[in-house]
Parts: sequence; structure tokens; C-alpha cells
Amino acid sequence: MAILVRLDVMLARRKARSKDLAAFVGITEANLSLLKQGRVKGVRFDTLEKICEFLECQPGDLLEWDGRKASGNNEE
Repeated sequence: MAILVRLDVMLARRKARSKDLAAFVGITEANLSLLKQGRVKGVRFDTLEKICEFLECQPGDLLEWDGRKASGNNEE
């Protein structure tokens, strides 16, 4: 997938724990782990908003597009 989730990077920068973020957002630690690994098909805007509120960041700090991994791009 061409969208990379950089949630683990922001957690480290803010010296925050996944457990605390999951509790604040209202999702399970297992679901947060799947999100961190980029193994989800989508994320609700209200969930993204809560994550940004907790980490005091912008959505663009959490998500990155990698054109090398775009579908149909065979250059690697």
C-alpha cells in the first residue's frame, strides 16, 4: 500500500505509550496496533481527530504517501 502510517514515530517523539493513546481514543490496543502496522483499510475521521488531539499533531504527521509502493508501479 502506498500510504504509510507513521503513528509509531509520533508516539516516540511525544514519548507517549500506545496504551494511553488507545484509552484516550476509545479503541482497543489490538486495533491501535493494526493501525500502527498499516494493516487497516481505513480510519474514521473522528478517530484520526482524537489521535491528533492526543499527540498534538496534524494528520499529515501520521500519514505519508510513498509513490514507489503505489498500485501498478512495478519499480522497486
